[in-house]
This record gives sequence, structure tokens and C-alpha cells, in this order.
Amino acid sequence: MPEHTAASRLQLSGLCFLLQILTIILFAIFVRYSPESSPSLCSQNCSWRSQDSGFQHPRFRDVHLQALLGFGLLVAFLGRYGPGSVAISILVVAFAIQWAVLIQGFLYFFLNGKIYVGAQSMVSADFCAAAVLISTGAVLGRVNPIQMLLLTLLGVTLFALNEYILLSLMGVSDSGGSLTVYTFGAYFGLMVSRILHQPHMDKRKEQQDTGHQPDVFAVVGTLYLWIFWPSFTSATTVRDNAEPWAVLNTYFSLAASTLATFLLSPVLYEESTLRMVQIQDATLASVAMMGMAGEMLVTPFGALIAGFLAGLIPPLGFRFLTPILCSRLKTQDTCGVHNVHGLPGILGALLGTLLAALATADAYGGRLELVFPLVAQGSRTATDQALCQLCALPVTLLLAALGGCLTGAILKMKGLRSPPDTQYLENRVLWEVAEEGCDHRASRKELGTSTLV
Repeated sequence: MPEHTAASRLQLSGLCFLLQILTIILFAIFVRYSPESSPSLCSQNCSWRSQDSGFQHPRFRDVHLQALLGFGLLVAFLGRYGPGSVAISILVVAFAIQWAVLIQGFLYFFLNGKIYVGAQSMVSADFCAAAVLISTGAVLGRVNPIQMLLLTLLGVTLFALNEYILLSLMGVSDSGGSLTVYTFGAYFGLMVSRILHQPHMDKRKEQQDTGHQPDVFAVVGTLYLWIFWPSFTSATTVRDNAEPWAVLNTYFSLAASTLATFLLSPVLYEESTLRMVQIQDATLASVAMMGMAGEMLVTPFGALIAGFLAGLIPPLGFRFLTPILCSRLKTQDTCGVHNVHGLPGILGALLGTLLAALATADAYGGRLELVFPLVAQGSRTATDQALCQLCALPVTLLLAALGGCLTGAILKMKGLRSPPDTQYLENRVLWEVAEEGCDHRASRKELGTSTLV
């Protein structure tokens, strides 16, 4: 095993070198700074349209902190894979941002043969990195860093394609990413996990990390979520001195989802006390639910209802749906992305569809042009916009499923798979792993909890 670990590290170094040289060459050819005085280069239907670049720098800072610190701490809950998972998350973010700047740049910020980057493109790249981090949560601990880098390469490309189809071609309003980030990221990762399923490996208890790190990681991660989630969900909304509905709706949703966790978890898991990771799950689910509808006219009480319903999904999902995924569908979900990102993202898309159908000029006023520009211009009726919002859901699921199958098939190639007699190789490539010390009494299955990428 030490020999194979050393070989894997060399392969990882080689792949990092090749990918970095490739991005440097492409940056040298295409990427330039965006002139501060130039108008937005993004198309009218893109979610990053018409944003003031000076205002975006604080937003970019908040989004970037959320991507690195918030998501990084959330993957530290596994006893053996915790430290290595944080390192892999940083690796994924580091490459995803570079690749996303290029791929999204060709789609949105390409002018006169050059890609012009600024705060808008960096916020866009961070959203893309967040979607890939969600995908990695489904396969965490079961793929090596080389496979994770390749997953990032393909995931970023497919994310940008799905986002372009939804936002630019279909004119869908999804500023917070219920579909583009949460739903796509979750089901893309789950499909990769399904393709990588190996029955003889899944039966080995050594491959299943059931230990937990101290809850201090969950405490700090949850605090970061509460501080930065409103900025994260509102970073791509258009302001123009309008009230920040996305910020307000996110806060209301966060509060209601937390109460829902305290309500339901003790009922479902009487043998255990409430753990901080359960509050993390509810926090993430509420934001996924509010992603599309955040800048729409949800109303404060509507945001509370949506958040409360979102907070009920993770505990119910871990109790009833996760065992079905594992036993019948042969899909392992290490971090529970189906319960915390996938299902809330789908419900968020349905909520956005309903709100789009109810949108009127009297209710939205001047904001209608910012949220539904095609409706305000008379190119579409509210019903047509709602149908487009609804059709975006199967398009996202289809692209995530097909892309996940393709990515899983590539990652399953013989030269990329870890040897069957290797324990903890996926983590040891980057981090030393203790042979003893996992507290199996704190099993995530017993507690019905998870923390998310």
C-alpha cells in the first residue's frame, strides 16, 4: 500500500502540473482584465447581468469565504476522511475557479476574441465551484484525488452548459441556483456515485467511515453559513437601489428551517440528542429551497413557510430515503446531498414556478424588469415564464444524469481506480490517517445526520 500511495501522489502531481500548464496557456491567450468603465458583457438573460462591479467586490469576498471556509469545514465531520476532505475541497475550488473562468468566459464574457474577467466572472466561478463541491459530497471518501480532479474538470464544463441553456437560452430566473447549483450538483454527483458502485467494495466496513470529528467543526461551519449565506444567495441578484429581497427571504428561511429541525429530529431519533450537523443540514436545505425564489415576491410569511418545509426534508430523508438509495438503488451518498441539496432544490424550482405564474406588474412594480425581464418587455406572459421555469427542471435532471453517467464511466476506467486491497488510499494520498480511533458509536447512520459539501 505505501508503494501504491506514493505512485498515486506522483500521478496527482503530474495531473496538477498538466492542468495548470493548460490553464496558464489558455489564460495567456484569451483572458484579460475587464475595463472598469465598460458596460456589462453578460447577455441580458444571464444571472450576472447589469451588476455594478464596484459593489461586487464585497459580494465576491463573501461568496469566496463561503466557498472556502463554509464548505471546507462542512466536510470535516468524518473521522478518517475529515482532514483529507478539507484538503481535497481546497484542491477542487482552486482548479474549479480557474476552469470556470474559462468555460463561462467563452459563454458570457467573450468579446473580440478575448475573455474579460472582473468581479462578475469571479462570483460566477465561485457558484460553479460550489456546485462541484456539492457533487463531490456524494462520492467523498470513495474516489482518489486524481478522480476528483477529473470530476471537477467535467463537472465545471457540464455546469456551465446547463447554466447557459437555462439562463440564456430559456430565460429562466434562478439567481440563487436552486436548479443550476443545488439540483444539478446533487444529482450529477449521485449519478457518478451510482456508476462507481462496486458491491464487493461496499460490503467492506473498512471503506465506510462512520467516525465523527468533534462537533466544533459543525459549530464553526454553521456559523459561517448563517453569516455568509444571505450574501451568497443574493450575490447574483440585480439591485439598482431595490430592497434586497433575496437577503431578507434567506434570513427568514434560515430561521424557520432551524426551528423545524428542533421540532422533528427529537421525534425521529429519540435515542440521541440533537447534533450540530443536523442544524447544518437544515441550514443548507433552506437556502437550496430559496435559491430560485429568493428575489421573487415570496413575502416574509411565505419565506418562513418555505424554510420550515425545507427544514423537515433532511431528517425525514436520512431516516427513510437514504436506506432506499443505498440498498435498492445501489447509490451511496456519503454526505447526504440528495436530502440536503437535491430534494430542496427541486422544491425550490417548483416554488419559483408558482411565483412566476403569479407575477404581475402591479405586484412587482419596477422590479419586474429585474426579475422577469421578458415578461416586463411583453415578450412573454407570466404563464409562459412559469412554463419555462418548470421545463428547466427536467432539462437540469437530464443533463445531470447523462453527464454523471459519462463522468462515472470515465472515473471507473482501470487506470484511475484504486486497487481493491487498498484501505483509505483516497485519503492517504494527501493526509496521514490513523488506523485506530474512529468512534463507531457516533455512526451517522444511527443518528440520521450528515454534513454537506
